[in-house]
Amino acid sequence: MSAREAAIAALHSRLVASLAVRNPAPVVLRGETIPQRIPAGGLVVLRDGETVEETPILSPLAWQIEHRAEVEVTVAGATPTTRNTLLDALLVDIAAAIAANRTLGGAVEWAQPGSAAFEDVEFEGAAAARAAAIPVTLWFTVAGSPLA
Repeated sequence: MSAREAAIAALHSRLVASLAVRNPAPVVLRGETIPQRIPAGGLVVLRDGETVEETPILSPLAWQIEHRAEVEVTVAGATPTTRNTLLDALLVDIAAAIAANRTLGGAVEWAQPGSAAFEDVEFEGAAAARAAAIPVTLWFTVAGSPLA
């Protein structure tokens, strides 16, 4: 398993474990398409994202990798207030889950959530939904090739 894959898998595991205590708990997926119906607790989808920067470190040869994953959060509700309240609570819980263990169990050197970008979306079976995308920057070091 590559260092990038280990980092993203650790982030996914952290989100699954931390958000499972919510009632109702959101469905947490990784790299999957968004289902047509949003669960009552909301939907959290982790996207692998992209490597932002690779910095070589000499002696011994290693690479400092900055990778940006994206966490998409979508909630549905009858009123804008309901949607905003649920979305805000999920965003706070996601940030708290990452802040509670910045190394994601040793998979990364540091994990940092960024600012959310919001949008209103339409889904079948829902009057309306509210979504946010949160960039999560993961820093880790890879010995030898940056592809390792």
